Amino acid sequence: MNGSKFSALVVREDNGKFIRSIEERRLDDLPGGDVLINVKYSSLNYKDALSATGNKGVTRKYPHTPGIDAAGIVVESSAKDFLQGDEVLVTGFDLGMNTAGGHGQFIRVPSQWVVNLPQNMTLRESMIYGTAGFTAALSLYNLESEGLNNEVKEDILVTGATGGVGSLSIAILSKAGYNNITAATGKVNKESYLKSIGASTVLSKEICDDNTGRELLPVRWAAVIDSVGGNILATAIKSTIHGGSIAACGLTQSPKLNTSVYPFILRGVKLLGSDSAHCKSELRNMLWKKLAEEWKPATLDSIASECSLEELSANIDLILGGNITGRVIVRL
Repeated sequence: MNGSKFSALVVREDNGKFIRSIEERRLDDLPGGDVLINVKYSSLNYKDALSATGNKGVTRKYPHTPGIDAAGIVVESSAKDFLQGDEVLVTGFDLGMNTAGGHGQFIRVPSQWVVNLPQNMTLRESMIYGTAGFTAALSLYNLESEGLNNEVKEDILVTGATGGVGSLSIAILSKAGYNNITAATGKVNKESYLKSIGASTVLSKEICDDNTGRELLPVRWAAVIDSVGGNILATAIKSTIHGGSIAACGLTQSPKLNTSVYPFILRGVKLLGSDSAHCKSELRNMLWKKLAEEWKPATLDSIASECSLEELSANIDLILGGNITGRVIVRL
């Protein structure tokens, strides 16, 4: 079926400008790979928006179809683990970066990137999670691997709380039995939303952005899931309890980190990286199973809004302006 046509968002470079449009593509335009998937749902991530606006740190060559998440039905497969008709999902690796991504109705990828859809999860639900939800799950897994448990008395801080990673971190923490969750956000008008998905306290991000220059601050957080980086991450490190851990998984404020070694050598604070793009298959499958079962929030659907492929470009502009709450899933 290599001649078959399908619709996709395509970003083209024209004299230094990057133009987005819905185009008709052919299956033989897709890269090599042993699994061909008819995409039913994708999602919109900040990285997709960067790719769609010509960020060469994300996507080197254009024309290109973004979309680092995809969920759909296997159409063709030469891999024994995936059969025609299987429901599957793909997040991470090179999808949507330099490999044509989920903002098109078909993708072709290596079988090592593909995960069978877990039981008790729909294709749509898998894209409400997407990379954001998987990153949140990986962050909690890393924190718990360092000793965090839901009997902790101090609060857990979630930064960038109204974003995809932040919203899903709060919802997953709450479902996992954590009761003291502080949400830090620049959108304090979203307090009711944040509390509805599990936050116990909502703070303005300015309160979590210390500029006194002090090397240590009064201890406050048992653990932190940080998706913004920069000085907010530095402040969180200075405020974490003795032996506490911070899962760093984003950089929407800044990729820079200006802090001292004092929290690490005087309080034993641990800074943990959450690399969701290249997570090993065994751990990836285990975390998706947890997201389908014991970590699946009852509030999952309330975190998402939905758009069509034709409405995607407008949503890209919104996410670049910081005007998206929760997750946007794309109906292919």
